[in-house]
Amino acid sequence: MAEQFSAFTDEQAKWIEKQPMFFVATAARDGRVNLSPKGQTSLKVIDGNTLLWMNLTGSGNETAAHLLDVNRITLMWCAFEGPPQILRAYGTATIIHPNDEQWASCTEVIPAPVGARQYFSVAVEMVQTSCGYAVPLMAFEEERKVLTMWSEKRGQSGIEEYWQEKNRVSIDGFPTGMPENS
Repeated sequence: MAEQFSAFTDEQAKWIEKQPMFFVATAARDGRVNLSPKGQTSLKVIDGNTLLWMNLTGSGNETAAHLLDVNRITLMWCAFEGPPQILRAYGTATIIHPNDEQWASCTEVIPAPVGARQYFSVAVEMVQTSCGYAVPLMAFEEERKVLTMWSEKRGQSGIEEYWQEKNRVSIDGFPTGMPENS
């Protein structure tokens, strides 16, 4: 049932753009595997082998820590509406922080709201589809506004303080690469 591709097809790229949710998985050599749900308008297929993902501030920064240790990442989308399908993208990623010179060009592709912590430029090595027959049908209602409101209430300086307190080290004690001052 699974089919593998060396790059996204145009049809797959269009399908990804319509999905309101995706999952990101990473793992360091030791410690916990991280699997996180993501949403909002935070991901763009750049070409058949490149994704750009804007990561918002969260309680942890596991993805960045894991990529610094072992640069491998898997993103997954599931069809919760329409025909069943699962699509995975396997690859590596470059981390782009607000003080990196590539930040400005990333914000042109995906605008950075207050709370945008980093972008990940994902080099996709393999795409795999599978049936998704066991994925339930669910209707999308709307994006949650809680994280946006939390970020806006803190403001950029409050977000940067939060990064220093909560996002510089992973739950397993690995450095995340967050700059000391953005």
